[in-house]
Amino acid sequence: MAAAHPDGMINLSMGTPVDPVPQVIRQALADASDSPGYPLTAGTPALRDAITGWVSRACGAAPDGLGVLPTIGSKELVAWLPTLLGVGPGDTVVVPSIAYPTYADGVRLAGATTMRSDSLTAVGPTPRVRLIWVNSPGNPTGRVLPAAHLRKVVDWARERGAVVASDECYLPLGWDAEPVSVLSPEVCGGSYDSVLAVHSLSKRSNLAGYRAGFVAGDPALVAELLKIRKHAGMIVPAPVQAAMAVALRDERHADEQKERYRARRTALRAAFTDAGFTVEHSEAGLYLWLTRGEDCWDTVDWLARRGILVAAGAFYGPGGQQYVRAALTESDERIAAVAARLS
Repeated sequence: MAAAHPDGMINLSMGTPVDPVPQVIRQALADASDSPGYPLTAGTPALRDAITGWVSRACGAAPDGLGVLPTIGSKELVAWLPTLLGVGPGDTVVVPSIAYPTYADGVRLAGATTMRSDSLTAVGPTPRVRLIWVNSPGNPTGRVLPAAHLRKVVDWARERGAVVASDECYLPLGWDAEPVSVLSPEVCGGSYDSVLAVHSLSKRSNLAGYRAGFVAGDPALVAELLKIRKHAGMIVPAPVQAAMAVALRDERHADEQKERYRARRTALRAAFTDAGFTVEHSEAGLYLWLTRGEDCWDTVDWLARRGILVAAGAFYGPGGQQYVRAALTESDERIAAVAARLS
């Protein structure tokens, strides 16, 4: 229905970057294009150094004792981490109550059992929790978890021998709150034991098409991931590794991109609020979590008749039934047109 709008569809349903890849990154990719040999699964020394430096700056992590490993984007790691950690039948993986579906998909791939985090307080002696996913800033809600909450999760997991994996792909995009990494000393207590942080350059640097991500944290866990990924062929191509190293060292392009998203967020938030929507959470990240107090599919239909496509909250769990997710990743021109269509 949205595609039938006479002025074309405005697609706010996916967080897909539309702005150009910065020239400095494209040049690094081109310069490394003559790469006939096999790349290093562990990442080149230059890339490992760049990841460590960025994590130290952005996450407040101390570089000593930190394990780092490049990944083929972050989504493949989210999907395969339970399997790579040896999670399987009889084990339980905790995922956020309202969440990106890939967490639960990864649990199914491993043959384990999924538990939503809102059920965590009911965990008794029977469930064998091996892995806990946290996601802050959250997708789809944009919610930022405070350091005290994250510290409780880490402490709870360590007491039970579980791993905490924190999906922090939107960490650089704080708007009304400052996101905190699980690698921050106020969360992990200065120890990376049983803690992993997952990051991506897809949003920060417009590299969704490059499949550029990484994981950082417990060096023993990272070493195990490296060993398995090496034999499984989960290797980031050498030109992409070169581009990642340059991207992680350059903050200028990331700051410029963040300001683009800030302006789009301001315009979209005003347009939806003026049209009677309530914005909940959304203090960080690339999405607005919206409700009109009705079933999400009714909202999707209402917006589609105006040529605006959004994601139904039902995709993200039962708690999203009255919500829709709108992304900030359309062009400036299309974002500006939303207000006119909603008025």
